[in-house]
Parts: sequence; C-alpha cells; structure tokens
Amino acid sequence: MFKQILTAVLLVAGLATFVSLGVWQLQRLEWKQGVLDEIEAQIAGAAEPLPDDPTPEADRYRPVEITGTMEPGELHVLVSSRDFGAGFRIIAPFTTPDGRRILVDRGFVLNEDKETERTTGPMTIEGNLHWPEERDSFTPEDEPGGNWWYARDVAKMAAALDTEPVLVIARSLNDPGVKPMPVTTEGIPNDHLEYAMTWFLFAITWVVMTGFALWRIRRRNQIQAS
Repeated sequence: MFKQILTAVLLVAGLATFVSLGVWQLQRLEWKQGVLDEIEAQIAGAAEPLPDDPTPEADRYRPVEITGTMEPGELHVLVSSRDFGAGFRIIAPFTTPDGRRILVDRGFVLNEDKETERTTGPMTIEGNLHWPEERDSFTPEDEPGGNWWYARDVAKMAAALDTEPVLVIARSLNDPGVKPMPVTTEGIPNDHLEYAMTWFLFAITWVVMTGFALWRIRRRNQIQAS
C-alpha cells in the first residue's frame, strides 16, 4: 500500500511540475510574440534623421534616412540566403554632408558578382540601424587580406573602413545588381512553443510511466493476496 501511495504522489507531483512548466513556456511565448510585434512595428516605422550618437541599447532597429555619398571600398560578408542562395553582403563606407563616415549594408550579391564594380557617389538611403550579433564560438576568423568576412562585427568593420561603429542596413536602395536584405525579426529566436510542447510531452510520458508502475504494484499485490 505504501508503494502505491508513494507512486501516486510522485505521479501527481511530476504531472503538476511538467504541466506548470509547459504553461509557463506558453506565457513566455505570448510575451515574446508581443516583443517581436513591437520590434516589427519599429522596423517598419517612418524613417528619421540619423541620430548624433546612436547606441545599440537606444537605437537598435531605428528606421533612418541618410543622404550623402557612397564611397568606394567595401567589405564582403559571406552569407547564405534562403531566397537568393549563397553569396555576400556588401558593406560600404558612406559619408554624410556633415562629414560623418558610417557603414551601410547595401544588400546581397551572388558569388559571381563579388568583384563587380558597384555604384558610388551621391545617394539617399532608407534603412535601419543595427548592431548584429552574429559571431559565436563556431564562427571562423575573418580574412581581411582576402576580403572574406564571416560576421557583421560592426566595431571591427568600422575599424577596417575608418568609419563610426554605426551600421545602416538598407531597406530601399537604387543599386542595380544588389538585392536589399533589410532588417527583420526572422533571426530572433522564439522557441517557447517547442519548449512548451517538450514539457507537455514529458508530462504525458510521466503519466504513462508512473501509471504503469502503479498497475504493476497493484497487480503484484493482487497475486500475493491470492
């Protein structure tokens, strides 16, 4: 009898724990979706002038419009696009009328267009400020000598092109041969639904396992009683 009671208590306790964790993840999912909706609304907002001293904390995703001169010289960041295939993001220096030099992510080109000459000179660009966090322990080291970059490290790219550590990712740009890759929320992880389903699966498994244990205990007791 004691084993039956203990197993039943464990069944209820385990079930309650797993279900509560699953519900918590669903609540986190709702919260995260709200955050993503806010970011998407910010990304799609009306473009503003470039702030004097933008920071990642205050200005990430801020929509801006910049007018000035696209300068020669560019960095090639290796990327694989679901829509376009394998190729490179083109990061170039841009000078504003007041003499500020910043980085512009012009967009995507295919491998064979890596060395193609691109338009420079006066232009107006709409885009979003961003400080991508793409480098992790698996990211190869950049090869500046061969102009092969594996992550958009704003500080490192700014040092290479002698600009401010400010990156505008173009969302509209009249630049033949370059496909804009504007900022989206696609790369922001939102795995809470998968986590919730995992906890609920654990709950089901726990009920089956402890239920089977209860059945075996009762069956053994019945055999012994007979």
